Amino acid sequence: MLRIGDVINVVPEGSKGRKKFRCKLVGQKDGILYIVDAPVKGDEGKAAFLQNGMKVICNFVADDGNQYIFHSVILRKAGKNNCLIKLTYPGDDSLHKIQRRSYVRVKTAIDVAVHSLNDEFAPFVAVSDDFSAGGVSIFCKKEIPLYRGMEVNLWISLPMQSREINYLSFRSKIVRITPKNEYQNRVAFEFLEVAPAERQLMIRYSFEQQLLLRKKGYY
Repeated sequence: MLRIGDVINVVPEGSKGRKKFRCKLVGQKDGILYIVDAPVKGDEGKAAFLQNGMKVICNFVADDGNQYIFHSVILRKAGKNNCLIKLTYPGDDSLHKIQRRSYVRVKTAIDVAVHSLNDEFAPFVAVSDDFSAGGVSIFCKKEIPLYRGMEVNLWISLPMQSREINYLSFRSKIVRITPKNEYQNRVAFEFLEVAPAERQLMIRYSFEQQLLLRKKGYY
C-alpha cells in the first residue's frame, strides 16, 4: 500500500491535531518505515523534533485516491550518520481507510448542545445517535422548531481513549429530519467551517470508537 516517495503526515497522540508534521518515506522493511530526517511542521517548512518512543497517528493518500491512517511509534534513528527516523508499521491489514469526501460514521452516545443563531429556539442538550468527522445525528423533541437547511451552533464533547475530554464548537447545518417515534425526531447535522486540527481530532475519535466496536464484535 505504502510506496517509496509517499508523503506521510505524522500527528503526536494527545496534541489534538494541532501539531502535524510532514515527512517522506524512503524505505521499509519488516514492519519498519524509514522516513527522511527531519520531518517538517505543516506547510511552514520548519524542521520538527520527534522523540524516541513517541506515539503518533500517521496518515497518507494512497494511489487509489483514499486517505489511510494508522497508529505508530517513533523509534531510534538509523542509517548512515543517523539521518533516518524509524516508524513502526502495523501492516496493510491494520490501515483505516477514510474516503476523500466522506468519513467513517460510528454509533456513539455523546453530549451535543444546540444553540440557535437567531434565537429561534432555546438552547438544548441532546445525545447523539451516530457521529463522524463530517457530521452528527441527534434525537430531540418534535416540538423544537428545527427545519432542513437551518444553521445552528453545536457544542460537542469528545471523550478520548486517553480519558481526555475535548470540547469543540462550530456552525452546522441541518441536512435531514426523520421521525424516531411519536415524541422525537432524529436530526442529522453537517459540520461547517471546521479547522484542520478539529477535523483531525474528530477523525481520531471516530477511529478509536470503531476499534472499540470491533473489539465488541459490532464490525
